[in-house]
Amino acid sequence: MRESPYHRALCLTAWIAGVFCLLVCGVIVYEHFAAATNDPWKSPQLLALKEKLAAEPKNEALQREIRQLDLEFRQRFRRRLALDKTGAWLLVGGALALALAAAKAAALNQPLPLPQPKMAAGREVMEQAARARWSLAGVGLAVAGSLLLIRLDNTSVLPAHQAAWQKLAAQGGPQEAPAEEAPALSEFQTNWPRFRGWDGSGVFTPGSGAPAWDSKTAPGILWRSAIPAPGHSSPIVWGERVFISGGTAARREVFCYNAASGALLWQRAIEDAPGSPPKIPDVPEDTGYAAATMATDGRRAYAIFANGDVGALNFDGSVAWTKYIGPVKNPYGYAASLAVWGNKLFIQLDQGQTRTAGSKLISLQGASGRVLWERSRPVPASWATPIVIEAAGKTQIITLGDPWVIAYTAADGNELWRAQLLENEVVPSPVFAGGLVLLISPGARLLALRPDGAGEVTKTRVAWASEENVPDIASPVSNGELVFTVTSSGMASCFAAGDGKKIWEKDLDTEVQASPGIMGDGLFILGEQGALVRLQAGREYHETGRIQLPDKFVASPAFAGGRLIVRGATNLYGLGPTGARLAQQP
Repeated sequence: MRESPYHRALCLTAWIAGVFCLLVCGVIVYEHFAAATNDPWKSPQLLALKEKLAAEPKNEALQREIRQLDLEFRQRFRRRLALDKTGAWLLVGGALALALAAAKAAALNQPLPLPQPKMAAGREVMEQAARARWSLAGVGLAVAGSLLLIRLDNTSVLPAHQAAWQKLAAQGGPQEAPAEEAPALSEFQTNWPRFRGWDGSGVFTPGSGAPAWDSKTAPGILWRSAIPAPGHSSPIVWGERVFISGGTAARREVFCYNAASGALLWQRAIEDAPGSPPKIPDVPEDTGYAAATMATDGRRAYAIFANGDVGALNFDGSVAWTKYIGPVKNPYGYAASLAVWGNKLFIQLDQGQTRTAGSKLISLQGASGRVLWERSRPVPASWATPIVIEAAGKTQIITLGDPWVIAYTAADGNELWRAQLLENEVVPSPVFAGGLVLLISPGARLLALRPDGAGEVTKTRVAWASEENVPDIASPVSNGELVFTVTSSGMASCFAAGDGKKIWEKDLDTEVQASPGIMGDGLFILGEQGALVRLQAGREYHETGRIQLPDKFVASPAFAGGRLIVRGATNLYGLGPTGARLAQQP
């Protein structure tokens, strides 16, 4: 056997690479489980501030301090994601260096044609080569074990195969339901059946019955009704029924109100979902158990909660079916709203902190809750709601999640195209207007995308992008000619839909979390502290009215029948033309 300085260097390199890989594995595993146990939302400092704020709800200094802590938690979360990504690449590099060094060392471990070889030296070389092989095997096992631990911690209970899905679906309702005809498209368009309207655009087009506003006390309020349970879900409307969800760790419910009077018609708990564990997961207070907006197909109202329970209620309040699709692992709580298309229900279940953490897109049959199909998604947790559009001759489901915009076919869930355009925590939802998908990469860019591609379209289908006044929470809205956005600090902006050029901007002097909406020629923006601003949806900034509502608002308004339905922290409001009497419901 022969030994050389080169051979000794290879063996040393293999040892160093092995130790390096083990250290990286240890750091990744430690940080992963440390993050799971050290929940920032249970920080004693934050809890103390929230208790203090409950006693002093109008203390703006306390509100700013809580927001600053929230920002720090988000930044810490982003740093941990960056560490995971960096660690993974370091692990790959270290494993590659180990494999190459060990392979080269083993290749040099060959007998030399010497008449009297030094057996001791040969044995030493053989032992070094054996140690290199054992090092490679050990690091490989460590890497596999680390990845297995992380994967087990993020495993979804959703079955991987269609047969298993159907078996699970049978537990939540009948395997097959009688065929039923979906409401006509015109019915969807004249109602508000999901988050931001029938197509998720935030635009209500039929009629021009936009309310008028003046400066008198509480003008435009038709009725006000108490909400029995907390929640951030936005109202949906079908005919004379308004639905919202709410809940706590003890009870999750759906509430149905009369749209004309505000009277509470019924309330029903979603409980006893087959497979739902008795222990309810903790969720951040700022998100709660009912942040996802409901949906309706005109036959049933559907609700999803942060514990993974989904329920369908008939319009008389009776339960049609319930299903458990959890657990839902989301560091800031689950908030992606439901989407309906015809008699199908779509659920975007993005979760975890890595791109292999069990995110799903699921299609259910509305009548029975039976799973029609499900598709894995290569994204971590997100909060955006999908939209369903007709484009390029196909019915497409448009979804957002860092870093991908992905379109799926509504019929079978097969992927149509994807574009790598997103970063950070994706909260704003997309809209479709003027033939373009308009979307926001929070704090980075407002983008317009042509939805007629196939495969990877990052470099071929972006129509334009703007980096001015980019929101981080509120979704955009467009009338097809203009695009309107509003940031959390209240900066409203108008862009040309054709090329993305900014036309005007205006500070509204109010913080905003709700997404803006358009009804008739009015652009409505609802401030967090109750300022409802009506602007002219045009090329010139023109404020046509502003009223102050006595509540706090984060949910987005619903538009139907010439009314605005808005959900506050404590009350549900029906707003209409000035001069109507104020009706107070208990």
